[in-house]
Amino acid sequence: MSQTVDRALSILPLLAEGPADLGQVADRLGVHKSTALRLLRTLHEHGLVYRQSDQRYRLGARLFALAQEAMENLDVREIAHPHLVRLNESCGHTVHLAVYEENEVLYIDKVESRYPVRMYSRIGKPVAITVAAVAKLLLADLPEHERRAVAEKLDYPTYTARSTPNAGAFLRELEKVREQGWATDLGGHEESINCVAAPIRGADGRVVAAMSVSAPNVVVTADELLTLLPLVRRTADAISGEYSGRTPVNYPA
Repeated sequence: MSQTVDRALSILPLLAEGPADLGQVADRLGVHKSTALRLLRTLHEHGLVYRQSDQRYRLGARLFALAQEAMENLDVREIAHPHLVRLNESCGHTVHLAVYEENEVLYIDKVESRYPVRMYSRIGKPVAITVAAVAKLLLADLPEHERRAVAEKLDYPTYTARSTPNAGAFLRELEKVREQGWATDLGGHEESINCVAAPIRGADGRVVAAMSVSAPNVVVTADELLTLLPLVRRTADAISGEYSGRTPVNYPA
């Protein structure tokens, strides 16, 4: 039975490459055509493959519907939370998870620092979108015309001397973040708070959320916080792997 299931499932990646006829399926599986036909008929009955008028087979609509339903039911916060807790236990600093919704970047999870000095961020509260590291990652992933449209509509408050001054500077920062795959906020919102962040990606490679580690200067310097970047990226990629079903990347320590 396990061999039959394995063979049936092996048909799906083949058809993902494009329609294939019975002979091609049999050859790929290394089985007789009669065996391949039985497997195809079973998959067809469940809507996972479809037989075209030219007698070739392609992936069925039911498969796409199942994939869409599964994606809609995925909760990135639920998947990410255990990873955020482990990261917090490892480094001791405040860990955030954020998403981009309706022109705002919102914190949807937070694990508090073990140190006495705490951050006043709250779950459900919008972040300072022009300076926050998580916001930079989420906006950097937008198509170029959307990035520009968003940037040009924003106000640019001067929280500190390091705050982003205008749309042009923000777009340059987003392009840099897009290329390097991570982001920082080194005193851009509060002089004494630094932050390093990494993206969480879905199966299509798009950024669905961003996570960060933040700490005040009295606990660690900006340079010391940046040494945590490989750990932050590994954590983000582990979340991405679990969320999307792909194998995480191993970043150097």
